[in-house]
Amino acid sequence: MAKREVPEINAGSMADIAFLLLIFFLVTTTMDVDKGLNRKLPPWDDSPDVVESVVKEKNVFTVLLNSQDQLLVEDEYMDVRDLRAAAKEFIDNNGDGTCDVCRGTGDPKSSDNPIKAVVSLQNDRGTSYEAYIMVQNELVAAYNELRNELSQRQFGKPYNDLGTDAQKFVQEKYPQIISEAEPVNIGG
Repeated sequence: MAKREVPEINAGSMADIAFLLLIFFLVTTTMDVDKGLNRKLPPWDDSPDVVESVVKEKNVFTVLLNSQDQLLVEDEYMDVRDLRAAAKEFIDNNGDGTCDVCRGTGDPKSSDNPIKAVVSLQNDRGTSYEAYIMVQNELVAAYNELRNELSQRQFGKPYNDLGTDAQKFVQEKYPQIISEAEPVNIGG
């Protein structure tokens, strides 16, 4: 009797199939993309001009965030939920009476007008990103709400629906001036 041979499986095309599957999964797989902060930085200048500007103390809205994510605004503890209203009140104050679109109280101890108002934000090196972003969002939202309110009063529609010239007008009345200092160890 003759010994019967076991037929072999042709594996020559297995490498081709594996390669095609690899290509298929690489092409069809979606990758998560990290998103950053939507901030436009000033253009880089190798020889920056030294500009000395004198800003009155009453025109600076100081916001400090420590390593325990506690918020100190104008030397008083504040909850993040109250920051937007406090920032709006400061920016829209019209302390010198020169702002024709402001609705503030005109407190002479607070900011002169939105053009002179500076929001100064400083955080501790140990501050969590979540707290930092929440504070950033509240400060930007304060400016956005002021711009939207003016847009509704002047043009009868939201700020985002305005044309370029009208948006520029609103931006000139409420320029977004947020100064961010280098993180330091400020306590906690």
